[in-house]
Parts: sequence; C-alpha cells; structure tokens
Amino acid sequence: MIFLNGAESELHAGDTVADVLARMGLAPDAKGIAVAVDDGVVPRGEWRDFALPEDARVEVLTAMQGG
Repeated sequence: MIFLNGAESELHAGDTVADVLARMGLAPDAKGIAVAVDDGVVPRGEWRDFALPEDARVEVLTAMQGG
C-alpha cells in the first residue's frame, strides 16, 4: 500500500513516481511539480525510474498562481 498526499492509495510498491503523476492526471514533464517520497525530494530526472517502496508516503506538490 502507498500513501498519497496523506491518504491510502490504490498505488502499489513498484509503481514509479511517473505512474503516480499519471494517475493524478499530471504530465511528468509539466512545470511546477515537486515530489517527495518518505520526506526526501525525488529529482525530476528520476521520476520515470524511481520505484516506490512498500508503505511509501508520497507527497505531490503543485505550484499555484494567484493572490
């Protein structure tokens, strides 16, 4: 089981960061996205290959404009 943004998710160990973004409807090459796994930032260049461990806690942050 994987926790995505604080909630249990249907993602599984072995899924990649790119898989997470695709399920969220986000393109891996989109600007303004940051991803942390177990409190460590995953560099964008590793998203397609970074496999999530069991019980990973994944946080996906997107930049928002406005004010």
